[in-house]
Amino acid sequence: MKLLRLKITDPVGFRSLHTGFEHYFRKPWDLQEGQGLAPFVCAGPNGSGKSNLLEVLAAIFYQLELLRVRRSFLPDAFFSNDDSDVNHQVVNELDSKPSFFELEYLIPIPKEYQVASGKKLAHVRVIKADFKKKDKPYSKERRIQIEWVNAKLFNTESDGTVTERERDFLLPQYVLGYSSGENEILSLPFFKMRFVQFDEYWNALKNQLPYPGRPETRLAYLDNSFSQAILLCNLLFYDAETLKPFSKDVGVDALKEFRIIIRRSIDTDIDRMIEFARKDEYEKESIEEMLNNHPAIVVQENESGREKRYRVNLMKLLEADAGSDKNFDPIVTRLKRCATCSFVDEATDTLYLDYYVNDATKEAFKENFDQSPIALFQAFQVLLTLNLYPVSDALKSDLYKSDSLYVGETVPVLSSDERVMRFKHFWLKKTEVNEPVLLKSLSDGEHQLLHSLGLCLLFKNTNSLFLLDEPETHFNPDWRSNFITQLHQCFRDSEDTHEMLVTTHTPFLISDSKPEKVLVFKKTDGTVKISNPEYNTFGASINKITMTTFEKSTTIGGHAQQILEKLRSRFEAGEDKEQLIDDINRQLGDSVEKVLLIKTILDSMEEQG
Repeated sequence: MKLLRLKITDPVGFRSLHTGFEHYFRKPWDLQEGQGLAPFVCAGPNGSGKSNLLEVLAAIFYQLELLRVRRSFLPDAFFSNDDSDVNHQVVNELDSKPSFFELEYLIPIPKEYQVASGKKLAHVRVIKADFKKKDKPYSKERRIQIEWVNAKLFNTESDGTVTERERDFLLPQYVLGYSSGENEILSLPFFKMRFVQFDEYWNALKNQLPYPGRPETRLAYLDNSFSQAILLCNLLFYDAETLKPFSKDVGVDALKEFRIIIRRSIDTDIDRMIEFARKDEYEKESIEEMLNNHPAIVVQENESGREKRYRVNLMKLLEADAGSDKNFDPIVTRLKRCATCSFVDEATDTLYLDYYVNDATKEAFKENFDQSPIALFQAFQVLLTLNLYPVSDALKSDLYKSDSLYVGETVPVLSSDERVMRFKHFWLKKTEVNEPVLLKSLSDGEHQLLHSLGLCLLFKNTNSLFLLDEPETHFNPDWRSNFITQLHQCFRDSEDTHEMLVTTHTPFLISDSKPEKVLVFKKTDGTVKISNPEYNTFGASINKITMTTFEKSTTIGGHAQQILEKLRSRFEAGEDKEQLIDDINRQLGDSVEKVLLIKTILDSMEEQG
């Protein structure tokens, strides 16, 4: 997809983006970057609104995803009591911020919709506003309207009004968020969607419904809890040439072995167990009847038979057993087929899957997961999301409706042995290191590079929106200077169907970007403005970018600048100039500021001579 225009029409704005904020990313015909990856690099001072731009895009597509998936499943918290009007069924979609906005973008469409003219990109306009009701012209309703602006250019009978089938391909294939720090600004809409994914499976488990083994929703926030899954999918599916971004800087040569631990069932209480009872108001189930009728509920008695322990089999829809249909081939069963060995701890009902990785292991994963690293990632996504099981319905309902930046602090954090799914014994082979090393032993910068580049490799061939919030914060200067090059390496040979926004405080990313792809943020009197640099940023020196784009007038540190100013004051006070030059050379390293001060002193000596 390719962004065109964003406008915030919400009367209260959105975070630091004021009402009326508008930015044109490009004109519909202006796609000169179509030769490959060209991310929008968002730069500017802290607090200037860079992260808020990424967040508002995530928040908008969160609302659009709720519209898209409501026909299949949404938690009860999203629905109002009055469902007479489909536009009022989804409460949270309409009450979510921003309340009003306009968004336009281009997106590739399926081949069957294309015509001989060769047009491939649909122009989509999304508006959330108060529209007049057809049957009540003097009243209004708030709703989201999706328009296919140039529908007449394609093989469709659409008049611009988007059907549910068209909505599936007129929205991005994935919206992917990544942030390197603890800042939750970007993560909030993704965090809510993660709970939707949990509830999607929980609903299927309760009501004994079919489950596809992957999340229905397309938003994914790939934080540290998913970093091992991302790395595994890449290392198991791609060859050495594709994985060069991993080997070049981090030196990861190969995956040696790893373990997956799955806690198949969890204890539950009567209150939560009742959720699994039949909902027919004419045929209420007793506890005994529910235990007999629901295959996911298990009761265990102690030796005396006086105490009962109720458990929920979380894997009932994810793992085949002796009584399963022969065509039932869920994700845990497929993971078991790929394992070198496996065993079950009966006392804790925990499944251990061990993998010694060689060519046969990789081939097994490819055969069992449709030759697709994304299919494997979605399996991990389902299992990792089950770690949210302790969160109560009341807390989830509050989270769905929350606009707080601190929602993550209210979610229980499980200890390692309480998690439904976790990775362990993750061993890698590194260049010039004789023995395998644990993934956990890598530095913060190495983890961050593998995570951010792994995300790009994993979704490189998709029609997706990437939102990367300061992905290079832990990098050394050399890695920062090569980050854009590494991104190009990740997207090499992939179709130009993605859009990427990256926030940064790193001049190197700007030096590797053309000025039309550099968005400079400035906040003045509560108003955020975005402009493009007025100079050619591509190949510009770091000093030039630091002084011009980041408005830092010096190229040395603040403390060193103070020392230099004291030396300048001594010169202005008339101290011995030769001694002063010796002191400058002794105290300060090479810099433009040092050269200019010494030149000023030498010029004054010539004038006096």
